[in-house]
Amino acid sequence: MENSNTPSECESEIHQEIQPQWPQKVWEFLSKLRQTSPLIQCITNFVSMDIVANTLLSAGASPAMVHAADEVADFTPQVHALYINVGTLSDHWLAAMKRAAAIAAHNGKPWVLDPVAAGSSGFRLRACLDLVQLRPTVIRGNGSEIIALSRAAVGGTKGADSMHDSVDALEAAKSLAQSSSAIVAVSGAVDIVTDGQQVIGAYNGVPMMQKVTATGCSVTALIAAFVAVDPTHAFEATASALSTFGIAGELGVHMAKGPASLRVNLIDSLYGLDEETILGHAKISPLS
Repeated sequence: MENSNTPSECESEIHQEIQPQWPQKVWEFLSKLRQTSPLIQCITNFVSMDIVANTLLSAGASPAMVHAADEVADFTPQVHALYINVGTLSDHWLAAMKRAAAIAAHNGKPWVLDPVAAGSSGFRLRACLDLVQLRPTVIRGNGSEIIALSRAAVGGTKGADSMHDSVDALEAAKSLAQSSSAIVAVSGAVDIVTDGQQVIGAYNGVPMMQKVTATGCSVTALIAAFVAVDPTHAFEATASALSTFGIAGELGVHMAKGPASLRVNLIDSLYGLDEETILGHAKISPLS
């Protein structure tokens, strides 16, 4: 998650009472994920491959780092969900991403897009817009990335970091969800999820997660795994994945001496999550 999870003034203004049915939903998604072990194809960046694979494995999914354009025609129809991350974008990888997304959509497979630094260059923004045209099930980014995509304008980001909090991108997220028919998630002090009409916030996570590279990439992959469990409820799956990953960070930070040990402890905590912990920690509520 590229934005800090430190509570902000904006967060306190929009925070509402946590609804008791949400923690049970989160546990149901995680429990079913562990039972079914969905196969998730990951076309992700070089920086994130290791932690993405380990995040999926620790949650109970089966990651497959298959990104060759010549391979996706045979492989993508077999997966339960596809995850695409444009972090280290190139022409060759973009061709594979477009082909895999088209195949996933044709075969009724859910797929999730992480538009890393979408507004940092014309090439990157055009690539992300082209991928949005292939109808992702979920788009997950930070505030600046979602604003850039929604406005279809270059600029407004600084690498993969965000200069906008999730709350700043709320209207852009709703607009993008409406125009793309995707669920849109915005990471920040509160993680926002919208289908263009309803909006909910997930309040789990810790600031130190921002010091561990590719945590945002990892939670997007986890979203793909949760959506694979029940593609007809992608909205609920997305919020549940964000909360689950945030809870793992909250538990992991208590054992961590710094970002390096947090990375290990986050993965361990994700692996060890049980029903009691989820029900006691998940914080999700509707936003007005």
